[in-house]
Amino acid sequence: MAQMIFVNLPVKDLEASKAFWGKLGYSFNPQFSDESGACLVFSDTVFAMLLTEARFKDFTKKDIADSATSTEVILALSADSREKVDELVDAALASGGSPSNDPQDYGFMYGRSFQDPDHHLWEVVWMDVEAMQKATAEGE
Repeated sequence: MAQMIFVNLPVKDLEASKAFWGKLGYSFNPQFSDESGACLVFSDTVFAMLLTEARFKDFTKKDIADSATSTEVILALSADSREKVDELVDAALASGGSPSNDPQDYGFMYGRSFQDPDHHLWEVVWMDVEAMQKATAEGE
């Protein structure tokens, strides 16, 4: 069985978060969703549990980071092409997300980033693995 990852993220407004990710074309697994959380599906093995702050507090004794003023984590999603990077980030910005860092273009790797409505930082990255391997081999 392939290893899975479930990233748990606190959200202030669960319905608004679900609407944001739905506008980006993602779905939710109803089997792991209820009024206090929603299981956002990125792939067969990668999920984000969007949890109300009250539900998130059930899993930690620490304070919840204020992601509007501090960075708790930067989450990165892969994309199949440079165009797909732009499509997803542009859709996020048009759907209530906000800009994060400047685009990064290294020729063999291209990425852009955004903040979701709860200010979690997301990067979307495309990488030409063959070009990266070639550049690495030439640099040796």
